[in-house]
Amino acid sequence: MVSLNKVYLLGNLTRDPEQRYTPSGLAVTRLGLAVNTRIKQGDEWKDDVCFVDVVVFGKQAESCGEYLSKGRLVLVEGRLQWRSWEGEDGQRRSKHEVIADRVQFMPRGGRGEPESFDTPLEQIPPPEEEDIPF
Repeated sequence: MVSLNKVYLLGNLTRDPEQRYTPSGLAVTRLGLAVNTRIKQGDEWKDDVCFVDVVVFGKQAESCGEYLSKGRLVLVEGRLQWRSWEGEDGQRRSKHEVIADRVQFMPRGGRGEPESFDTPLEQIPPPEEEDIPF
């Protein structure tokens, strides 16, 4: 069986990055991303917003935590992952999130090349779920 799990998203951060470290010292940064799609409803165009949670590991996570902030435009390349956990109230929770292979910082207005704070793609296996500090 052949399958493909690849995601490319261009959007703005909805909040400042949340950076933590696993017990082994691996940086883990969570990003909230808003991706707008223009759709036509009747004679009017409207923005349909999709909110996506993104998780970044390793050196890229550290760069994201240091250089990004709410409102910043980024291009994310990664894969979709389904995660489930038990909430504090004992209820099972689950959601899709993007595990980023690369986060490209886009220019702040005007013209120019994207800022390049990302490191070469690292093949770091994500830590076990119980090791992620949030």
